[in-house]
Amino acid sequence: MSGPGTIKLRVPELGDFKDVEVIEILVQPGDEVSIEDPLLTLETDKASLDVPASDAGTVISVDVAVGDRINSGDAIVTIETASAVSSSTDSDSPAEPEETGEDEAVTTRVMSREEVAIATGAKPRTGSAAADASAPHVDDEKKPEEPAARSILATHKAQLVVIGAGPGGYTAAFRAADLGMDVLLVERWPMLGGVCLNVGCIPSKALLHAAKVIDDAAAMAVHGVQFGAPEVDANKLGAWKNNVVERLVGGLTHLAKQRKVRVVHGHAQFASANRLVLDSGDTIAFERCIIAAGSEPAMLPGLPNDPRIIDSTGALALESIPGTLLVVGGGIIGLEMACVYAALGSEVSVVELTNSLMPGTDPDLLRPFLKIVKPRYKAIMTGTKVTGMQPIKAGIEVAFDGKDGPSSALFDKVLIAVGRRANGDKLAAEKAGIEVDKRGIIAVDRQMRTNIPHIFAVGDLAGGPMLAHKATHEAKVAAEVAAGEKSYFDARCIPSVAYTDPEIAWTGLTETEAKEQGVDYEKTSIPWAASGRALSLGRDEGFTKLLFDKKTGQVLGGAIVGPNAGDLITEVSLAIEMGADAEDISLTIHPHPTLSETVAFAAEAFAGTLTDLYLPRKKSG
Repeated sequence: MSGPGTIKLRVPELGDFKDVEVIEILVQPGDEVSIEDPLLTLETDKASLDVPASDAGTVISVDVAVGDRINSGDAIVTIETASAVSSSTDSDSPAEPEETGEDEAVTTRVMSREEVAIATGAKPRTGSAAADASAPHVDDEKKPEEPAARSILATHKAQLVVIGAGPGGYTAAFRAADLGMDVLLVERWPMLGGVCLNVGCIPSKALLHAAKVIDDAAAMAVHGVQFGAPEVDANKLGAWKNNVVERLVGGLTHLAKQRKVRVVHGHAQFASANRLVLDSGDTIAFERCIIAAGSEPAMLPGLPNDPRIIDSTGALALESIPGTLLVVGGGIIGLEMACVYAALGSEVSVVELTNSLMPGTDPDLLRPFLKIVKPRYKAIMTGTKVTGMQPIKAGIEVAFDGKDGPSSALFDKVLIAVGRRANGDKLAAEKAGIEVDKRGIIAVDRQMRTNIPHIFAVGDLAGGPMLAHKATHEAKVAAEVAAGEKSYFDARCIPSVAYTDPEIAWTGLTETEAKEQGVDYEKTSIPWAASGRALSLGRDEGFTKLLFDKKTGQVLGGAIVGPNAGDLITEVSLAIEMGADAEDISLTIHPHPTLSETVAFAAEAFAGTLTDLYLPRKKSG
């Protein structure tokens, strides 16, 4: 029953298309709709079309069903507005008004051909030359855009769209495709792989390998093997690093083709809970969505605009090797880049606002690291704030305020490495109803769902540590849930690694956390001076530490400092995930001589069976 203020919304002009199928209804009675909100999706043999609301109001009824075949002018939805809207018909194809009773006032709204033409990019057609002549002239360059009309047609449609092609994004896309879903992957960069492959994990590790070779060669001098000073060709080194990246990115492109995952390049933003708009003007209609848009380097406010002030992306470009480099930020990213540039010949200084490098790590992990790096760096300033930067011809003049640093110093380049910020607030997520906090983080549940059930978020913008290996596991969960499977993110531990020299790795409960939480734990720590393999490498500064539950002997956490610590920490992570205890590790035969033996030694120390070190028996009672 229609009444005052009731409007029938109709199908716009569809050109030559007839009997177009309704493939999805996007609203239901009781829904509040605004102008441009999609009402339903039609499918032609060339594209899918989202039909938007031309007026705002409350849905009274949906007048079509999925599977119906409809044509231009057909009624599709009835809405109630505050006041009736005048009937608007197309001069070429007037819509016949609904028959109504004497007490009923129903108006209709049909989008004109001109509006549809704007959406499709076609030249508008009008009813007569007189109508054209009477229309006001608008200069093409100043003609306002028509967002409502533009959004009618969906350039692409997909069962699942994934935003971002980094480790989280491509993993989600590939897993969903393996489960039989029709997947569209959207990436804003020209290449797949995201930050990790292009300007993050992979290129940084390539350069860190080069730095390690240089440092290892220099360290052999005290053992009787002398090399000459290294000659670094920055261009050639950069080309090798780029080749590593290109091989991996090329592999991703091939995997996408093998799985029939379609790839679209562009910056995506939400237009609604079932529609994306790209900066190219393309639109994407989707049933489900996984957001994996990652993060960006955080920058200090008020920095001058100068090419000599760079972020991590600029540092990895390796355009030149500066004579002096200041690294602002003593976290993992900053310290990894410090290792690279120090090995390549820069005089490196590090400044950190907090009182410790790698804030949040156990203090004992830093002692072997500092023993190695302090002689290599010009200065390490903790508890020190950068209060200003002034570009001058000779370099960047930096002012400091802190207990360890000078009042000011001059540097050829300054690297800002103060962390990363999530991109959750760069997607117009509010148009889809997605909740995003002030840090750009999107809250998710254990199935990686946002507050909008058919939209998921993974990786850096889903909260927690910003680590590629966390993102890939979250991505598999999101893809499996999107495909209808029962899957949950239930990791007991997420390992972290600083690929510095020496490497620092930890997983599970840290000793700092155990103390704060009042956990009844026991620690065993094995110095690498007891490892034959460590001694043969000339690297006995490290150690392996395990935390055990005092009552059950289960492994709660662990940390390793030394070469290849990032590889070794996996055994500890597996022990935590499996609920292993000290005997499970100590009774597992480890090959000799290897660094992995230090993990077994730590377990044997707790079990009381260690023979490679003498540890006095603990007094009982």
